[in-house]
Amino acid sequence: MQRIYYLSLEFYMGRTLQNTMVNLALQNACDEATYQMVVGYKYYHYYYYIASNFFLIMAVLPLLLPACFLDSMATLGLAAYGYGIRYEFGIFNQKICGGWQLEEADDWLRYGNPWEKARPEYMIPVHFYGRIQHDHDGVKWVDTQVVLALPYDTPVPGYRNNTVNTMRLWSARAPNEFNLKDFNVGGYIQAVLDRNLAENISRVLYPNDNFFEGKELRLKQEYFVVAATLQDIIRRFKSSKFGSRDPVRTSFDAFPDKVAIQLNDTHPSLTIPELMRVLVDIEKLDWDKVRPCMVEMLPPCKYPAPRRRVNSPEICLLGFLGQQKEIHFATEDTCPWINMAHVDIVGSHVVNGVARIHSKIYYYKWRHSLLLLLFKDFYEFEPHKFQNKTNGITPRRWLVLCNPGLAEIIAERIGEDYISDLDQLKKLLAFVEDEGFIRDIAKVKQENKLKFSAYLEKEYKVKINPNSLFDIQVKRIHEYKRQLLNCLHIITFYNRIKKEPNKHFVPRTIMIGGKAAPGYHMAKMIIKLITSIGDIVNNDPVIGDRLKVIFLENYRVSLAEKVVPAADLSEQISTAGTEASGTGNMKFMLNGALTIGTMDGANVEMAEEAGEENFFIFGMRVEDVDELDRKGYCAKDYYDHIPELKQAIDQMSSGFFSPKQPDLFKDIVNMLMYHDRFKVFADYEAYIKCQEKVSALYKNTKEWTKKVIKNIATSGKFSSDRTIAQYAREIWGVEPTRQKIPAPDDPRE
Repeated sequence: MQRIYYLSLEFYMGRTLQNTMVNLALQNACDEATYQMVVGYKYYHYYYYIASNFFLIMAVLPLLLPACFLDSMATLGLAAYGYGIRYEFGIFNQKICGGWQLEEADDWLRYGNPWEKARPEYMIPVHFYGRIQHDHDGVKWVDTQVVLALPYDTPVPGYRNNTVNTMRLWSARAPNEFNLKDFNVGGYIQAVLDRNLAENISRVLYPNDNFFEGKELRLKQEYFVVAATLQDIIRRFKSSKFGSRDPVRTSFDAFPDKVAIQLNDTHPSLTIPELMRVLVDIEKLDWDKVRPCMVEMLPPCKYPAPRRRVNSPEICLLGFLGQQKEIHFATEDTCPWINMAHVDIVGSHVVNGVARIHSKIYYYKWRHSLLLLLFKDFYEFEPHKFQNKTNGITPRRWLVLCNPGLAEIIAERIGEDYISDLDQLKKLLAFVEDEGFIRDIAKVKQENKLKFSAYLEKEYKVKINPNSLFDIQVKRIHEYKRQLLNCLHIITFYNRIKKEPNKHFVPRTIMIGGKAAPGYHMAKMIIKLITSIGDIVNNDPVIGDRLKVIFLENYRVSLAEKVVPAADLSEQISTAGTEASGTGNMKFMLNGALTIGTMDGANVEMAEEAGEENFFIFGMRVEDVDELDRKGYCAKDYYDHIPELKQAIDQMSSGFFSPKQPDLFKDIVNMLMYHDRFKVFADYEAYIKCQEKVSALYKNTKEWTKKVIKNIATSGKFSSDRTIAQYAREIWGVEPTRQKIPAPDDPRE
């Protein structure tokens, strides 16, 4: 049986108790037991929350996708392992003080983690620094600094199939050797400090890499997880007999057939050269033997037609169509940089994009940089290597767990099998005109909004109108995500109410959330702008409850589980051609929010599934962005010809939203006017008009809810079960199964 090894520098598992109860079919029993512990139904949810959270541990490691994939791999019965780093501190807790983001340490292990088990018997040495020594035995790596990798295993149960996989996270530990001589001469403190340097490798996620030490630490983290994982993979392979009678497996002939390694993004790219090193230098395999083991790992100059050898290991020659092209792995600079994307492409037998438009852009189109042109060259030479696997989300966490009311009314109509076969949601199309179902869907949404309104009022001291349209954009704060376009709509809406205070406007509560990278100045300025706009809007008596602006502090999995079920409108407004895929858009779609967005990332396929008439699509397509690049983008042209846009920018420039610091937002204005790579102004007018369509439809609850039902019913494609099944069949070469294995206490025949 082939084993799958999924490497990611980041996992975002979230709270695990309730998700595990869902997958093990224990939730109803736990609910009943908890209910019996308290008196009266009205106390039930409160006590259940307390009881659950007493045992819940949140692993704050960012990236939701790998977590969904682990859930699906277990649900599909795959023998799969997730590998990453057990960070002592997760991504920072975000605090908003005076409108500014401050980072606080996220000590997620302060109370321990009951779900993990340390496995010191599998501790592995990882080497750093040192030098290469050549002798008669071959190449040796000597005079290294050793850091020990201590594994911690966390179970990942599949959905009601008695399959439990493992997520193994590595923690850095200093070796036990102690320099007694240094101790005797008073070097104890330095010895301890040296130990801390070793253990810093797994101390914190996302070190600030704006300085050399941060870059060095990130590189150490990447090599640490790769080196430890590969040693573990090879140990498993050697100890697994696969029909062999040898107590220890020494032949690697079966390695490509029994081991599949999936790299999540370029962070674990060092897997490729490290596996080459281990197989050749440690396992003493000949290079001709290594290549099939590497599953088409290609040395320099492997490509023929015509074939010529070069001395530099940094260059790979592509020969095709009677041409020669040089692909450089390193820049020709005084301080060369390795292009890990090129290493990945050459060293992998399959390269996949995560949404169809993403794959096409990366493999076919010239887009702004030499990198993408070279991807095109790789594609033309080996088109069979490139695939697409559109991302997905697990319906267990992102529907059954976070939105039980919606999950229940769906099950009442079509049964519960959709939980592990999300395509069955298409059966809901038969209920689009069903008055009872329309009322039930609208009722569940309103109940979720009431709960979230109470939460917002408690946390932010802002009175929320639960009948307002909940307009939500939650994602990393980044220029390409275009939170600034959202801000311009808020300002425009505010100005319209002020201009015509007696006119009826569809009320909105606009929520934006996300973290800015600690060293990303513009992202932090965007957060300050959002909070400053909120201060003006929320305290203007003329506006009342027709518009409220909330910045959702410290957006994370547990907050997402409250936000997603309550959303009416999902903002997915990145510049066309810049978003790889996105999964937040899928969560909102599954939970009954309508999407306003550009044709970017997975939005394209979502609109295809639901029908563009059930989406709010606006703005430039990829082709339009390319054309604008060719013509030249001039933001001032839009500023001069769109009065409402000019008014909004002038208000930002003049200090309207920062009266105590009139020039506070000059950097944002300057960027938008003269250095905006993501063309916010070009999509402004179309965005505002599309928002008007949103408001018009929201007035008609019945028609709005019909579109909601169509979105839910057509979201089945975006299950991570479908994604993983495609990975399994088309990349890893294994067949997923829904078979339920017997439980340990089941009677045996």
